[in-house]
Amino acid sequence: MIFDKTHFSEDVMEAKIATGLHIILTTDEDDSRPVYISGNFNEWRTQDKDFMMERVGYGLYHFKFTHDFPLPETVLYKFTKGDWSAVEIDANEERTENRSTTKHTGIQNEHVYKWRRNWLPFKPNFLPQIQLISDEFEIPQLNTTRKVWALLPHDYDYSGENYPVMYLQDAQNLFNENAEYGNWEIDKKLAVMSEYKVGKIIIIAVEHAEEDRIKEYNVGETILGKGQGKKYIQFLVETLKPYVDSNFRTKKEREFTGIGGSSMGGLISIFSGLRHPEIFGKLMIFSPSLWVVPKMTIKNDEDYGNTKIYLYAGGDESDTMIEHVQAFKNSMIESEFVNDKMKINLSINKLGKHNETYWSDEFPKAIEWLFFNTKDN
Repeated sequence: MIFDKTHFSEDVMEAKIATGLHIILTTDEDDSRPVYISGNFNEWRTQDKDFMMERVGYGLYHFKFTHDFPLPETVLYKFTKGDWSAVEIDANEERTENRSTTKHTGIQNEHVYKWRRNWLPFKPNFLPQIQLISDEFEIPQLNTTRKVWALLPHDYDYSGENYPVMYLQDAQNLFNENAEYGNWEIDKKLAVMSEYKVGKIIIIAVEHAEEDRIKEYNVGETILGKGQGKKYIQFLVETLKPYVDSNFRTKKEREFTGIGGSSMGGLISIFSGLRHPEIFGKLMIFSPSLWVVPKMTIKNDEDYGNTKIYLYAGGDESDTMIEHVQAFKNSMIESEFVNDKMKINLSINKLGKHNETYWSDEFPKAIEWLFFNTKDN
């Protein structure tokens, strides 16, 4: 049923039982993406399907809280198109304050002028602090050195807080404006998330080994030859993480520690998580190079608690990418290691290509689900 904006409130009252709280939203800009309402009633989750609004006309949306829904005394909320990259903004493209109502029944009318697009605009004062930990960080396991970076929350110096940590591969392509193939722009996306008080996290970014990248991210004997991945994982676990925990205010436990990457960086991140579930409780795996056909051994001799995996694949990457990723997900679900201890979020973009632009789009969604979606933790 399509309602006219002018008469929608009256129609709702007549067509729907007038119990509970009805949110009616009009917006000047509309497209095919769904609109979600998030707030203090669902821990500000931005992709909660239980809080997706019903589209009842162009630029016209409706959501009903049933009369028995346990609403807070004062309801705080915002509207998004699915994540903080597409949150509502005002007519001047400025951040809107939280909306609020003390109503628990009746109709609340709201209006959105614009939606943030592609994380723009972002506020420079919320950008993370980017520190070069070392341009020659020792990797004794491989007898080499590497640039390692830390991205700290914008208020790290005066917050006094301890933060979760995500270890990411291929640092050259994460926030470098001059990267040959583009970059994930994680600094800008973390800035927007911080502005909305979501996603305050430490990112440790390790640069890849240039011409030896594939060898370093390859584990064991595969079609790519003999890899050095086991030694690289040892470096992450035995050298880098202890250093980070000693020099930054981190939450050290596995449930606050993640690892991630894309392509071969995604593959080494899978191995890191499966070989060391006592260290890594969160895996962010984008477009992993499962075509390498690695032999994966799942460590299941102890109960380390829940492991969360955010798994992404694009439909326009290769003929087999989605097939490989779905098979990997199924093998994880069927393995003894899982036994109700693993949660996997599989995200597929049918138009997605194998490049930084699409991994960039997934990054904030993955961070939010892995670390800040407490409903699933």
